Amino acid sequence: METSLRLRSGGGLRIHAKEKLPLGYNSLIQAANVGAGVHLHKGDDLTYNLRAKKAIPFTSNGLLGLSLKGRLLTDTEFKPKKRTGAVEFAWTILDLRKGQDVRLKLGYEFYDKVPYLQLRENNWTLNAYMDGKWDVRFDM
Repeated sequence: METSLRLRSGGGLRIHAKEKLPLGYNSLIQAANVGAGVHLHKGDDLTYNLRAKKAIPFTSNGLLGLSLKGRLLTDTEFKPKKRTGAVEFAWTILDLRKGQDVRLKLGYEFYDKVPYLQLRENNWTLNAYMDGKWDVRFDM
């Protein structure tokens, strides 16, 4: 189980938990990351989400690359509520200082038309969006 604390601009602190379940090692979608989930919002509003991510490495060690991401949120009758899609350029620097790994991502969200930046250092992540929003995450 992956657990994190998340703080968003204009929002509050929340606890986020997720569990990854493998589909199988011989599946055709092994080259992409595909997921599905259920989210219970305030006021008992239930939504389902489907997401996919495909990483294209530029280097043999995978420390520099491009990612394509998409997500679809639906209501309980599977009618689309929100779509997101993004392209990200990622650069990972291992052992910038002893025991400190850093990842820098520059991305563009297609549906909201918002560029963004992500800076990750070990367990801490800072996301800054060009529309003025931001969030901070600590992975436990």
